[in-house]
Amino acid sequence: MKYVILIHSNPQPWGHPTADFLPQYEPLSAAEREQQGAEFDALLNDLSERGELVGGQALGDPRDARLFRYEGGRRKMTDGPYAETAEHFAGFFLIDVADQARAEEVAEQFSGPGETVELRPLAQ
Repeated sequence: MKYVILIHSNPQPWGHPTADFLPQYEPLSAAEREQQGAEFDALLNDLSERGELVGGQALGDPRDARLFRYEGGRRKMTDGPYAETAEHFAGFFLIDVADQARAEEVAEQFSGPGETVELRPLAQ
């Protein structure tokens, strides 16, 4: 079963890894940050070795986004960010796992301070 893990975040300034730009990570020591980074790398390696990681990508600054709408019989483009919100879509990972329980187990490991992780199945 394929799922997408959507990472919502609002680092200031925008950058990746997002933890380097989120105030929730500032109190952590360099060693704690390094350990979290190593744990995340280990997670990605494990998912790759199991054949569960299909792909993923960090996204650029939402201020560089463009929103396209169809209004009044015309197409209209506006500058980003795409929505008035405290969080923006920061990146995604596509996984292919045995079942929803495994997808939830994986997605939980992606969550961290200052970020929201959304797990969504792909349409069949």
